Amino acid sequence: MDSKKTLIICQSIHHGNTMKVTEVLANELDTEIKKPFEVKIEELNEYDLIGFGSGIYDDMHHTSLLELVDKLPEGAGKKTFIFSTSGVPVSILGDKFLQNYLAKAHSALRNKLESKDCKILGDFICPGFNTNVFLKYFGGLNKNRPNQKDFENAKEFALRIKGEFLGL
Repeated sequence: MDSKKTLIICQSIHHGNTMKVTEVLANELDTEIKKPFEVKIEELNEYDLIGFGSGIYDDMHHTSLLELVDKLPEGAGKKTFIFSTSGVPVSILGDKFLQNYLAKAHSALRNKLESKDCKILGDFICPGFNTNVFLKYFGGLNKNRPNQKDFENAKEFALRIKGEFLGL
């Protein structure tokens, strides 16, 4: 992506939902992917744009991402973006609910990034297959998600981020 360096930090656990989306984003942004435990805070100075993503657990990103952002120095001033997958029942509540849920689900990470003076260029969320707790007995929620349409939406999101980042 031009001469600017980009990194995506992703924690994907259950079904690899978020990693599938991450790979689409990374392909469009021509960047590497690391897990939070692979990141050394001082190396983040090398990057001009950093994406943070995970599944949503109890209405927020994975704690490993939140803890990593806590370690950023005050006034870090990085350009960032946020993304996630969520197991909320979109087949019942609809995709519009998911887009409204984004503000709540991303608020903890958003607040932490903003407190470090980071500029957030955008947010992305899509459904992910969910077999947590009792749902496994019913075959789960959001089967076959993320799907091709979700990947296309992720690609469009990455292109918007890239355009804003590069000033296009």
